[in-house]
Amino acid sequence: MRLALLPFLFAPLFSPLLAQAATLGVCTEASPEGFDVVQYNSLTTTNASADTLMNRLVDFDADSGRLLPSLAQSWTVSADGLTYDFQLRAGVKFHQTSYFTPSRELNAEDVLFSFQRMLDPAHPWHKVAQSGYPHAQSMQWPSLIQAVEAPSPHNLRFTLKHPEATFLATLSMGFASIYSAEYAAQLLKAGTPERLNAQPIGSGPFIFKSFRKDAVVRYAANPDYFAGKPAVDELVFAITPDANVRLQKLRRGECQITLSPKPLDVQAAAQDSQLKAVQNAAFMTAFVALNSQHPPLDKPEVRQAINLAFDKASYLNAVFAGSAQAASGPYPPNTWSYAAELPGYAHDPVQARALLAKAGLKDGFKTTLWTRPSGSLLNPNPSLGAQLLQADLAKVGIQAEIRVIEWGELIRRAKAGEHDLLFMGWAGDNGDPDNFLTPQFSCAAVQSGTNFARYCAQDLDRLIAAGKASSDLSERTRLYKEAQQMIQQQALWLPLAHPTAAALVRQDVEGYRVSPFGRQDFSKVRLHP
Repeated sequence: MRLALLPFLFAPLFSPLLAQAATLGVCTEASPEGFDVVQYNSLTTTNASADTLMNRLVDFDADSGRLLPSLAQSWTVSADGLTYDFQLRAGVKFHQTSYFTPSRELNAEDVLFSFQRMLDPAHPWHKVAQSGYPHAQSMQWPSLIQAVEAPSPHNLRFTLKHPEATFLATLSMGFASIYSAEYAAQLLKAGTPERLNAQPIGSGPFIFKSFRKDAVVRYAANPDYFAGKPAVDELVFAITPDANVRLQKLRRGECQITLSPKPLDVQAAAQDSQLKAVQNAAFMTAFVALNSQHPPLDKPEVRQAINLAFDKASYLNAVFAGSAQAASGPYPPNTWSYAAELPGYAHDPVQARALLAKAGLKDGFKTTLWTRPSGSLLNPNPSLGAQLLQADLAKVGIQAEIRVIEWGELIRRAKAGEHDLLFMGWAGDNGDPDNFLTPQFSCAAVQSGTNFARYCAQDLDRLIAAGKASSDLSERTRLYKEAQQMIQQQALWLPLAHPTAAALVRQDVEGYRVSPFGRQDFSKVRLHP
């Protein structure tokens, strides 16, 4: 309740008149965990850091399904798939702020720093990330990348230990953002490396100005952005956990874009002459992770019983108001190796009780159910969803205590494996099916914390590794379908929904598009009075 009331405690972040002239206001649902994106794995943090402040070697275009040049203007891959050579773009400038003035343009030294800090335990910056590098670790980069070298100031070479079909696409993900080595050296010399997480520097379309937790993030347009200065002069993230308040701010003109609207609000926008809804099929899955390391959830029969106990159709109707498709596994239906032949678990409380009895739990058991306080695209109504699951589990003898935990704390503790049942969601970053498997079901991802089911099995791990190693699309499809079958048999998740990604915008907004991956690009947005 306290978080929901926060938006009323502050004066308007900017006047509607000023917003029309130069400032783009975006109502978001949660604070970023920080701005050193490599340390985190939440989409909220990626949106506030990688998407606004930074660039990567390549970008993934969701419309065409192709990788596009970004900081690298071109690249080649050796015939054996082991060597990747990149030609860096010339003339890219890092941000100039009150706390940093760059003396040079971006070059290979910056790329080396950005990757070596994640890969080399002896690197002076490696231990700055106290919780490690969750994406790099779950993607098993330390055991994949043999060397990162700079043959010249504008050439980069990655040498892999073995071929991996997903490597190039992975470079488009937020955690592969390129940092200023010069700024990092300045912080290290001053003994303040932690400031990278609070005062970030990038080369992206916007420059960081200030952040107040649970209130606001402010950015200024980057006049020297290599892709062209953004059309707006300022960008403001108004952190507003309550979806109803986000909609009110949008209608008052305090925000021009609101993220993660409730499904019913999307429908209502069609009747409002001042608003419009922007939508896209999301490359995302909402789920409840079942912690397989916590007894009795370590028994497959118990996890299967939880799947059978839940009335998913009623949940989808109540929480998503018909705006989402029922999920039967980890992949969204728009994934090229989606196993449509796997039907999932039907709602069958009788069979659920029978499985609990088989597991020696005919009288049920007690557990905890974790959820977040505020709604999001993947969980529009956390309270209602948790209550529905709690009620269905009670009918088969499972007593689940609901625990509502602030988003940043929820992520931190879940990565440490403290949860039993956890409402969560996952968005693929690059269109590749492995972007669901490796981060969520590999053994390496248990160590990095992104595997919320906490499940490590060598047979599943081998399937995931073989899928990444093959360049044959049909072979990868076969392997990934086998992996999906294994995940379903083990009931590692209670799959919930594949939502429609949506945002609400005012009619004066042009150029904003909803990404199927949940990424945000405000560099092309224009406001018309």
